[in-house]
Amino acid sequence: MILSVLRGFARTGKKPKRDIIFAFFADEEAGGAMGARYAVDKRPELFEGATEAISEVGGFSATIGGQRTYLLQTAEKGISWLRLVAHGRAGHGSQISTDNAVTRLAGAVTRIGEYKWPIELTPTTRQFLDGVTELTGVEFDADNPDVLLSQLGTVARFVGATLQNTTNPTLLKGGYKHNVIPESAEALIDCRTLPGQQEHVLEIVRELAGTGVDVSYVHKDVSLEVPFAGNLVDSMIDALHSEDPGAKVLPYTLSGGTDNKSLSRLGITGYGFAPLMLPDELDFTGMFHGVDERVPADSLKFGARVLNTLLTNY
Repeated sequence: MILSVLRGFARTGKKPKRDIIFAFFADEEAGGAMGARYAVDKRPELFEGATEAISEVGGFSATIGGQRTYLLQTAEKGISWLRLVAHGRAGHGSQISTDNAVTRLAGAVTRIGEYKWPIELTPTTRQFLDGVTELTGVEFDADNPDVLLSQLGTVARFVGATLQNTTNPTLLKGGYKHNVIPESAEALIDCRTLPGQQEHVLEIVRELAGTGVDVSYVHKDVSLEVPFAGNLVDSMIDALHSEDPGAKVLPYTLSGGTDNKSLSRLGITGYGFAPLMLPDELDFTGMFHGVDERVPADSLKFGARVLNTLLTNY
């Protein structure tokens, strides 16, 4: 969608009202070390004068309370990718083992994966939930969040993950032979943290891991939260309304992360806005990282028109 707008500018000679930097980064799914982070660290002059950024995973539609509603991303959780290494005594698999690294790791991973993080609402999430209440008449109950989340249709799980910190085990590795007890075993934990809670989450994970298990960062990056207000936000909403008059627009927190994390280190305020008008039956967020991740062609055409309006007029 962005390329089509850029190509349109080149074809027609149309000039936007301000300078716009189009940046296409590699490596975001691996933390951006060779993409946005590299560009910010090694070539910051490329972004000189930039004050705001538009990235992915925002501006898509969902039907809430019978009303088509666009979710504009104004916050995203922090990333803490952790490695757990459990230590024990190597030995023959036929012997009694009271110091087994695999057993120790399995216990640590189970405790971390099953830990119930408390619900804690950021300003962005509160504003989103208030908007949902206005549309549906359903009040948010922290003791039973599923009542309100059930009003969100296909985005319920996606948004539900923003109500609390999460710590999900994603990989296990240990041993090399069926009859050999290894001296160490390893696991990876994908932690997504609310603003200001990264070190708190690390502390809890270390407590849950217990003795004999080392916990270290593989990769970490900041959480972000910016106001749902200002000229750019107003312009994004106006651009959506130019194609879908009367639609509701709400801010929301992304449970994942974008390249805006790296750009924020240059003082650039980032939003998620890749606008898509989606059919109700499409489980858009449920297909992320799936084998058939897709959007309809008409949704892409809609998004290109919205972005063209925004980038031409803002």
